[in-house]
Order: sequence, then C-alpha cells, then structure tokens
Amino acid sequence: MNYIAIKNNQRINISDIPTVEFNSLKEQLAISNLRPLAFFGSDWGDKIKLYTALADDEKGEILVSSALIDKNLKEYDSITKENHQYHMFEREFYEQFGILPKGHPWLKPVRKNLDSYEFFKMEGEQTHQVAVGPIHAGVIEPGHFRFMCSGEKVYNLEIMLGYQHRGVEDLMVKKPSNQLAESICGDSTIAYNMAYSQVMESLGESVISTKAKLIRRIALEMERIAIHIGDMGAILGDIAYLMGKEVYAVTRTLVINTMLEISGSRFGKGLITVGGVNFDIDEKMSDKIISMLSQVKDTVNKMTKAALKSSTVMSRLEKTGVVSKDTALELNLVGMIGRSCGIELDSRFDFCDEFYKDLEKKPFKATNDAYSRFSIRYREVKDSIRFVKKLLKKMEERRADALYLEPKKFIPDSFALSIVEGWRGEVVHIATTDGEGKLSRYKIKDPSFNNWFGLAMAVRNNGVSDFPLCNKGFDLSYCGFDL
Repeated sequence: MNYIAIKNNQRINISDIPTVEFNSLKEQLAISNLRPLAFFGSDWGDKIKLYTALADDEKGEILVSSALIDKNLKEYDSITKENHQYHMFEREFYEQFGILPKGHPWLKPVRKNLDSYEFFKMEGEQTHQVAVGPIHAGVIEPGHFRFMCSGEKVYNLEIMLGYQHRGVEDLMVKKPSNQLAESICGDSTIAYNMAYSQVMESLGESVISTKAKLIRRIALEMERIAIHIGDMGAILGDIAYLMGKEVYAVTRTLVINTMLEISGSRFGKGLITVGGVNFDIDEKMSDKIISMLSQVKDTVNKMTKAALKSSTVMSRLEKTGVVSKDTALELNLVGMIGRSCGIELDSRFDFCDEFYKDLEKKPFKATNDAYSRFSIRYREVKDSIRFVKKLLKKMEERRADALYLEPKKFIPDSFALSIVEGWRGEVVHIATTDGEGKLSRYKIKDPSFNNWFGLAMAVRNNGVSDFPLCNKGFDLSYCGFDL
C-alpha cells in the first residue's frame, strides 16, 4: 500500500501524503489487516480528496494515504463487502458526498434520518416490535431503538441516531476554540479538549512544557476514574443492587469534586488550553489527590468485592449481552468495550505516549459479557489510580515548568492527527490547513462511532428486559456520534 507512516501528534505536509488512484486504494483497504482510524472526504475544487488513516497498533504508527475522486462519480464497489470494519465509514462518506458504495450490506443513514427510513422487519405470528425513544425519560439525549422480538427474546435491535444536527466539524473550521472542543461530548471533556489542543499544537509544531503534559494526563486519568465508577453504580442500579449504586455515586463525587478544586469545574472545563494548561497542581494539591484516591480505591475495592459475592448480581451479569471477540474484531470495536471482548487495544500504550512507557498495564481476562464490561471498569479504575500517583511523582521535578507557552502559527498545507484514549476509547481529531495556514477541514471520531453497532449485537438473543443492562454497560455517546 502506498502511504506515509506518521506518529501520533505529528504534522506532515499534505503534499507528502501519497495520492493514489481510487480503485487501487479501496482494493488495498479491502484486504488490509490494519484497522481504520479515518476515512473521510474534503472538498477539493471539482474533486473530493479522500483521506484514509490506518492504525498499525503493533508498531505504534499511523499509515496515511489519499485519493482524488471526481464529484460526478455515481458509485463504486463497496469496501465493506470485503472488510466490515468500513461499514460506518462508507455510510458516512455516502451521506456527505452522495457517492453510492454499491453492494454495501447495511446502507442506512448515519445522521440524516428521513421520514422514509425503513427499519429491518421480520415475519411471523409471534413476532412483534418494541420501539423506545427518541425521547427518553430524564435528561439523556435523543436516540431511537427498534427491537424485533419473538415473545421476550430480541432477534434484532436497530439503532437510529442523528437527531442532533449541530455541525460541530464545520464550526471547528470557522471558529475553533478550547471551549467548543470541551463541549462536544460533555462526559469526555478532558479527552476531547486534549485531542483538540494536541492537533492544534501539531499544526504549528508548537511545544508545551512537561508539566503541562503531566497535568493533562493526570486529568485524563481522573476523568476515566470518575466516569467508570459512576458507570459501575449505574450498572448495579439497573439490576436493583441499590447499595452499590449509591456507594459508587458518592465515591465518584470525591473525584469530580477534586477536579473542581483544581480547575473550577467538576468536569475539568477550562483546564486545558492550546499551549498548555490554565491551572497548576502544586505540592499541597498533589498530596490531596493522593489521599483522595487512596480513599476511593479502598471504597471501590470493598464495594466491588461485596457486589460480586452476590449470587443475584452475578446471575444478571454473567452471560448477558455476549459479544464474541470475532464479532468485535469484525466491527472494529475499540476502547473499553473492545478490551471487554478480548481486544487489547489502548492508544496510551500502543502509540508510545512517553509518560505511559513505564506504567505497567495489567492483562485483562475478558468474558465478553456484562460481567466483563463491569470488571474492565474496575480493573481500569485501579490502574488509573496507580497511574495518577506515578504521574504526580513525576511532577515533583517539574514544579518550575511553565504552565503555558505561546503556540506558533499554523503551517500552511498541513495535516495532523491526534489520538487520545478517553474512558470510552480512542478519540480521534484530524485537522488540515490550506495554503494560507487557515483550517480547511476538521474531522472527529468518537469511540461510539465504532461501538454502537456492538450494542446491537450484544442484545441479540437476550430478553428485551436485558437491554438497559447492556445499554448501560456500553454507555455510548449520542452527542459524540451526532456531530
């Protein structure tokens, strides 16, 4: 395959990206054993510039290539027929540019849902449909779930999203800001703001201090700890183990209230900026974080051990919502959900982040079910607590570092890609500049883009009453998807 190999957060000239014939490129993608990170188009006069990025996780490299496509092209042979990992990417590309991927097995809308949308149907006397959403109880965002059932058993779940037409990527080109970045997906404030800041810094080859890098990663791990603990409580709440729900909720609050003391926001808004960070973690705050995390670890250990000794808890978690490793690989499931299926992908380690090199990541024994999705959170909470303490130790010798260094101007005709391992998985931000050094394209991929179809697979052959437990175990983002 004709490509240029780059590292995470590396700027390259657009002219250095190989431009190959489209048919040749898609043939190579169809047989590649490297997983896709990006497959998106950019307006290129009377052409469409298709960018592709593949992850070589073993080497810690990103393989970037491109093709020019005539805007008058009506159709092409779908890559998804040969490589199912492209099923969402091709659907999105078709929706944005109108070029039909002929033979795509599931060519449904991604974000542009129409009145003519046709749901999958089944025939049979015992078959019936259950519709949930798009309006839900409480404050969650819109999404529609259509279950095809026989009795109580779910044979197919179809998920329809795209109710929020926010135009985030266009807004990023017109008026980029840290405030916009951290508001795209509120429960991943740190991950999104970090990815945005890194890609902006890469476009100008700006340098930030070691202290700022450490504070960003401490905040990223604290975000992971807080959300995972909250989700553990939500999972137990869905199976009526209310003691666990309440204990985890209180414990999560200790973490986010500490973030409030650091940055003035429980979710870390305003902490990260292009060029560094806005708030310091001094020795006194460092000691407070360590003390708080020790208390959190002790409470989580005790509550988790108690919950998993309960036969009623285990009977609900074990063998519920199973997604096989083969299915997870075929669908390109990423992050925590991928790891719960036995796919050991983690961009913190796979893409050689300098601050994670000496942080040992313990192996996880996946069982591919709701129990696995609960247990992976528990494992990652303990790991992240250990990581934060070690990162804080590294901070001791960087007290004198600047929090902020003025970023440089963007370099014209550039391409940069940043991957951050948020608590759901890889958050990918890609940006390009034009000949004047202005942003010309901004592309975002949330891990939910990969994982929503995995939820549909998890529900199959389970009772319809198991859906809340499966849904909570995946805990995917509507807003991260509905860009």
